[in-house]
Amino acid sequence: MEVTVAGRPRGVDDAVILRAAAEVMGRVGPAGLTLAAVAREVGLVPGTLIQRFGSKSGLLVALAEQSAKDADALPERVRAEHETALGALAALVVRWLAPMDTPERFANHLAFLCTDLADPQLYEPALAAHLAQRRAIESLLAEAVAAGELNAGTNVAVLAGSVQAITAGAGLVWALERRGALAQRLRHELRAVLTPHMPPGHDDLEQS
Repeated sequence: MEVTVAGRPRGVDDAVILRAAAEVMGRVGPAGLTLAAVAREVGLVPGTLIQRFGSKSGLLVALAEQSAKDADALPERVRAEHETALGALAALVVRWLAPMDTPERFANHLAFLCTDLADPQLYEPALAAHLAQRRAIESLLAEAVAAGELNAGTNVAVLAGSVQAITAGAGLVWALERRGALAQRLRHELRAVLTPHMPPGHDDLEQS
């Protein structure tokens, strides 16, 4: 995609650069993430990234803000791909952690999350992404209750908190134990937390 800024065309959109930054982040962690490494990933020179983002810190802030926007936009796309609300929820949880599909990548992203928690500029978009995910979970759980996928009277707000905690915890335990695929572990733990709230004979957690 070519974007024109200040009368000059940009050959590589910022979104492409930010996706590359996320990829490099997962591969090399905080110590290895440099403007030069990201520039190589997209075939640019580091000076171009300096013009766009100002510094490595500016790039990280832009990436954090884009992640918050993605957290708002992704649930609607995933819901359209699945017949049931719980099937969409399972797929969404897997998609959220898809970039962390090896223990090493999980560790690298976790290291950046620790940076987010300590840096006020990064914390705000990280919190925004977290809250967007919580809203998406609550919405899908409420839809599941209305559709009979979950028991009537299920406390959606409380269950959403459990789902979000299970998602984060399952990733960490999987990275430590290193058994099976992360997606399988996430679906297993999600099923465990949701099953007590499902009517007898129901299991709407699709495997796709």
